[in-house]
Amino acid sequence: MIINAASQLPAGGVAGWAADLTESLGAVGAGVAIALENLFPPLPSEVILPLAGFAAARGDLSLAAVLWWTTAGSVAGALALYALGALLGRDRMVALAARIPLVKVSDIHRAEAWFARHGTKAVFFGRMIPLFRSMISVPSGIERMRLPLFLALTTAGSALWNALFVLAGYLLGERWHQVTDLAGTYSTAVLAATALAVLGFAVLRLVRAGSGGRRAGG
Repeated sequence: MIINAASQLPAGGVAGWAADLTESLGAVGAGVAIALENLFPPLPSEVILPLAGFAAARGDLSLAAVLWWTTAGSVAGALALYALGALLGRDRMVALAARIPLVKVSDIHRAEAWFARHGTKAVFFGRMIPLFRSMISVPSGIERMRLPLFLALTTAGSALWNALFVLAGYLLGERWHQVTDLAGTYSTAVLAATALAVLGFAVLRLVRAGSGGRRAGG
């Protein structure tokens, strides 16, 4: 990460883009960046949020405004994905699953049953898990979770996550990137665990398919 020595703000990459956005639009820019992060998960909130907190510590932005607009951005991005899920609908989701290799319609039924039992917890705590915080909005829309409940859970979970990183950047000041480095390790661990789970699912499904073929042939 390149740091502008005169301003102590990053000058390149995602952090530089977020810094330019907040300099141009103020706290609203931080909210826009977080909304886009929900829609495009490779954009890391773990960089955007502490950077916005640092900007508030410098006096460039109001801390209260940063907390408000970043949470509003999280909710706006989640709401867009909820709408996508609602438009997709259950029937299209089942039809899509039937075309995906190694995925069965029964997997969708099990996922629906799981969401019916744990959906509220998943939406709240999912806001604190990289990648999952974007993905959870789609099944919420597909299952038509009551919109007031979805908004309340999303707002509460997002406000907690955002405040943690914004305040960390605010308190660390010029060392704001330390929280980004720590969060990067957490994100990497979550993504690695997800990749292993997907790989394990694929291997198990292939093994079962092979065993079923041998039994049928015998």
